[in-house]
Amino acid sequence: MKEGWEYKRLGEVCNIYQPKTLSSKELVEDGKYLVYGANGVIGKYNSYNHESSEVLMTCRGATCGTINVSKPYSWINGNAMVVHPQHNILSQNFLFYLLKGLDLSDVITGAAQPQITRQSLAPKKIAIPSLSEQQHIVDELDLLSSIIEKKKAQIKELDNLAQSLFYEMFGDPITNEKGWEVKKLKEACTCITDGDHMPPPKVDKGIPFITISNIDKQNREIDFRDTFFVPQSYYDSINKERKAQIDDVLYTVTGSYGIPIIVKEDRNFCFQRHIALLRPNKHLVSPCYLCYWALCKSIKYLADDVATGIAQKTVGLSSLREFPIIIPPLSLQQQFASKIEAIEHQKELIQKSIKEVETLFNSRMDYYFN
Repeated sequence: MKEGWEYKRLGEVCNIYQPKTLSSKELVEDGKYLVYGANGVIGKYNSYNHESSEVLMTCRGATCGTINVSKPYSWINGNAMVVHPQHNILSQNFLFYLLKGLDLSDVITGAAQPQITRQSLAPKKIAIPSLSEQQHIVDELDLLSSIIEKKKAQIKELDNLAQSLFYEMFGDPITNEKGWEVKKLKEACTCITDGDHMPPPKVDKGIPFITISNIDKQNREIDFRDTFFVPQSYYDSINKERKAQIDDVLYTVTGSYGIPIIVKEDRNFCFQRHIALLRPNKHLVSPCYLCYWALCKSIKYLADDVATGIAQKTVGLSSLREFPIIIPPLSLQQQFASKIEAIEHQKELIQKSIKEVETLFNSRMDYYFN
């Protein structure tokens, strides 16, 4: 225990409760007030049940224990538990960081449907410093958080620059105001397929199996840190066309469809059928050009138009193969790729810096709350 800090139970210094839940049918598209659910804003409503901002904890489902903060004058649904501090003991901003740093493994119950109840959370012991020290801690963590957010904003600006370069050099790929040759995507690729349709056998160690959850949407990279594995024999049995190679473009086609990434690592992996593989014909299109073509809004609109399904929309391969793609000269595509390479280098430097600041942030969180 740190000097001058005292232990209290969370329920002693916070009012913990779950408000009334609105059904999805009650939400109003042009409502005046935000509605907060388990994982943030889920819609709008014409009334509010909280005037002030509140610290919220997701209390059901896979994201159980996630911490959010609502805006003033909003409706908070019951699957987002309110943790309201006694302000003469605990500041809201300090409570936000405290809850983010708290080990909740002993209060989460249920395997199929994890949940946190008021009864399990209220007895949780927390260490509380003076209000002045709370403010000092909040100032430090806020500063580190703001540095991280600013660096992430820089990456977003670089992404916008890259997409702007595409439009500047090639124009809109659908209106084709520059008059480039147009082909069907199946003509610009030597192969368009998807992952294996058979349920994969799982093993503790083996070949990584990629799902959409392993696609880093922000950085457009494969995140290999949390994949499950399949046997080498399963990988060997997959058709060669379904094995990704360097410079292939993977393209999500189900759920969060429309996300392209370039395969940059020479490593064996396989992937689910919710991900398509586009193997560019390098005599016509470069991998970089193909990726940024797929990122264009007008191509996303094409995907929206052909996506089918209700619970999870899917862009079928037959539709994808028919997408029109403009074919500028390869020399121009290569100039574009060189510019993108320079932008990606800058992004890598910023991402490295973000990881360094995140490491510092996590160490300070650990120091204060563990």
